Amino acid sequence: MERGLSIHTLKAYRRDLERYVETLAGVGVNELHEVSSRQIEQHIAALREGDAEHVPLVTSSVARAVIAVRGLHKFALREGWAGGDPASSVGPPGIPRRLPKAISVGEVERLLANTADTPLGLRDRALLELLYGTGARISEAIGLAVDDVDTKSAMVRLHGKGNKTRVIPLGSYAVAAIDSYLVRVRPGLAAKGVGVPQVFLGARGRPLSRQSGWLVLRAVGERAGLSNLSPHTLRHSFATHLLDGGADVRVVQELLGHASVTTTQVYTLVTVERLREVYASSHPRALG
Repeated sequence: MERGLSIHTLKAYRRDLERYVETLAGVGVNELHEVSSRQIEQHIAALREGDAEHVPLVTSSVARAVIAVRGLHKFALREGWAGGDPASSVGPPGIPRRLPKAISVGEVERLLANTADTPLGLRDRALLELLYGTGARISEAIGLAVDDVDTKSAMVRLHGKGNKTRVIPLGSYAVAAIDSYLVRVRPGLAAKGVGVPQVFLGARGRPLSRQSGWLVLRAVGERAGLSNLSPHTLRHSFATHLLDGGADVRVVQELLGHASVTTTQVYTLVTVERLREVYASSHPRALG
């Protein structure tokens, strides 16, 4: 909580540590000062391999579990619960760099063109235009309050991870879609609720949930003939298309709300791959 982590991260760490404590108890270790580095390494190996009750974890999940265990032992040492830190020499496994999945500009346009011509369809269009037009995370989009949106100045205030706030410009398409929803649809939805401040509401006037946001994208994606879409697909596409258009990586970092530019630089690999594709298909001496 002191680090300002999201509730989802905290829940994941709790699950990781509950499993860790179960592993220790299974070998007769009930106090943190009794834990050895070898036992931590065995726990990590068990996470990778899985067992009758648990499926093998992917590398990124194992890395998260190791971070949780290391944090626990650091805390125990600081609080005087243990005389040493057996996890200090245990590092998380290396996570292979994966290129973010993005869809093309044409596919984005096809997606947005397939929102339904209904009141809720106008809401869906506004949500998807916001996600693609700002690179917002789904949690930031559904948490958006009416006071956070200023369509006159074409700006939106997003509340991101670690309680960090950033102000992002809105493109003309997003402004038009959000304005249309706020004027024509939201008042009717809000009248069914209890005066909630969120921009995006469900059919009963309640704030849209993360799951509902996913379902909106999935349904529109199916109509557009695009499968396996997630809200992060639009976030990745936002970043990739900006870099393809010549945007500076540090500007994209600010827009995405990344704490480090290193996180943003993975998107530059996407554009390099795109350059290779164009070169291979276009240059007369690219292929032998």
